[in-house]
Amino acid sequence: MDFKIIDAHAHLWLTQNTIVDGKEIRTMENGKSFFMGEVRQMVPPFITDGRNTAEIFLSNMNYAQVSAAVVTQEYIDGIQNEYLWEVQSKYPDRFLCCGMVDVRLPEYGKHAQRLIEQGFNAIKLPANRFIMSDKRIYLTDGEMMQMFKLMEQKDILLSIDLADGDIQVDEMKEIIAECPKLRIAIGHFGMVTRPNWQEQIKLAENENVRIESGGITWLFNDEFYPFTGAVWAIKEAASLVGMEKLMWGSDYPRTITAITYRMSYDFVVKSNLLSEEEKVMFLGLNAKNFYRFDKLIDLPYIKNMSE
Repeated sequence: MDFKIIDAHAHLWLTQNTIVDGKEIRTMENGKSFFMGEVRQMVPPFITDGRNTAEIFLSNMNYAQVSAAVVTQEYIDGIQNEYLWEVQSKYPDRFLCCGMVDVRLPEYGKHAQRLIEQGFNAIKLPANRFIMSDKRIYLTDGEMMQMFKLMEQKDILLSIDLADGDIQVDEMKEIIAECPKLRIAIGHFGMVTRPNWQEQIKLAENENVRIESGGITWLFNDEFYPFTGAVWAIKEAASLVGMEKLMWGSDYPRTITAITYRMSYDFVVKSNLLSEEEKVMFLGLNAKNFYRFDKLIDLPYIKNMSE
């Protein structure tokens, strides 16, 4: 490939040990986690201690020729701010790490301010987790809007995953109207495969909003490789907002329990439904410009022993 690839949606953690909506999540052995009442294969079984580290990810990135990645967060992994700040400091040219605010706790706006003062250039909100069994936290709450205005003022990027369909779209429209200069990356490709997913995509009609495809292979897992339905969804999204608003993301490492890391993007490379220009934009160029990566490394192709 004569272009550079950027992963706009990945995860890192040292251990999972948390509770989400009253349900426990904790790391077990051989890549498994106890997840909300059942055992799940959270990472590949060869990660025997469950530590999903930057070094393991970099090894995968180097092999798959991925120059850089955005490390996002999720409540199901626990708050990883301390570790991700270490990663950001150690590998500034390979990663953009998002700090995460726990809006379930009081005075979360002050937490966001501390993360910004620490040096995080992006904040993650797993807004899909804001709709809980006993309450709902609205994105338009007063403290939330103050946080967004601070982020806009400080030029801090918002990485956000939304609930299925258009449940939170009106709230997002209000945020965009109030904070038009706030850079926003919406994850999971709008929860494509769910009804009304296109409404999330259409938020990218706004100048500073982008859509990233983290988890798209999970959402099309029933179809499986080469994920032709996912490619058609990318084309549909491009018809709504333009290919320049779309970015590739893997949702590493959970997705590589089913496929390899390279497979999470080479279904796009090998598709005959997209032009070469569209592939270059989707797999790296759009993310380079939006996330402001300026020192992308070249990575050689390493031939497999089985070739």
